[in-house]
Amino acid sequence: MALPLPLAEAAAALAALAILLLVLVCMIAHVTARKMPTIHRHEEEKFFVNADGGKESVPSIHDPPTKELSVVVPSYNEEERLPLMMDEAMDYLEKRQKRDPSFTYEVIVVDDGSKDDTKKVAMKYCKKYGSDKVRVLSLVKNRGKGGAVRMGVFSSRGKKILMADADGATKFADIEKVEEGLKNLQPWPNQMAISCGSRAHLEKDSIAKRSYFRTLLMYGFHFLVWFLCVKEIRDTQCGFKLLTREAAARTFSTLHIERWAFDVELLYIAQRLKIPIAEVAVNWTEIEGSKLVPFWSWLQMGRDLLFIRLRYMTGAWQLETRKCN
Repeated sequence: MALPLPLAEAAAALAALAILLLVLVCMIAHVTARKMPTIHRHEEEKFFVNADGGKESVPSIHDPPTKELSVVVPSYNEEERLPLMMDEAMDYLEKRQKRDPSFTYEVIVVDDGSKDDTKKVAMKYCKKYGSDKVRVLSLVKNRGKGGAVRMGVFSSRGKKILMADADGATKFADIEKVEEGLKNLQPWPNQMAISCGSRAHLEKDSIAKRSYFRTLLMYGFHFLVWFLCVKEIRDTQCGFKLLTREAAARTFSTLHIERWAFDVELLYIAQRLKIPIAEVAVNWTEIEGSKLVPFWSWLQMGRDLLFIRLRYMTGAWQLETRKCN
């Protein structure tokens, strides 16, 4: 049945408006995009402060690895939550090293321009365990979680690199689960592979504890991630990810997003480069003190997801790499 003429004209006008709006958004996304990510270290960020107060030059992700594992902990105003995470992580890592003396590790706490005593808290662990095992990298200004993780990754010495949140929400011993996930992906093409901790199996329980509004935001975000960027990973936002050194160097050198949606771009890049990705269930507990502001943070992430897709699709962003300056 044909639509009456006024309705048909209105539908055509709406369709034309939608197409015009899409073209306009694509143009804005393309014009406002930086062709390559800005990867720059301030002079103060080119050194670690060791346990004695001296300065040690940071290594490079492009150097050969000298440790089995690097743990990168992005921290912004985490003076209260960081000790619980560090106590659990160091207890596990020290016991593992005693069982297997060939296992070597480092923990890099990246103080992302904190306004509290995060650096002072982290330095206590550096003094306790030594600066070969615990390193504190202080950023001059806040870069965002993705920017802090990238600076830590670029300063790491491990064959494998673990991203771990400062709140300790994921049980640290579950590193063995993501290590097994990484192992199961072998053989790794060009030595690149990623294993992601996942909370997808806890979704039903988390919905029961959330408000309808936050549940709606969560489902909306998951749909946008699936529709625009990453289709094979159910939980892109869990901050417990293990990467081979080669995969970390390749993906973080291309990364543009430095705030909350950086995980999505990281996995989008990995999928585009055909880097194998595993998703592994981990134990996770919600810890109070999240820096995520529900409505505005989700709105920012939604915008970032749209721009990730449009900017790669229009060629504004390329899968090129750049070394840290």
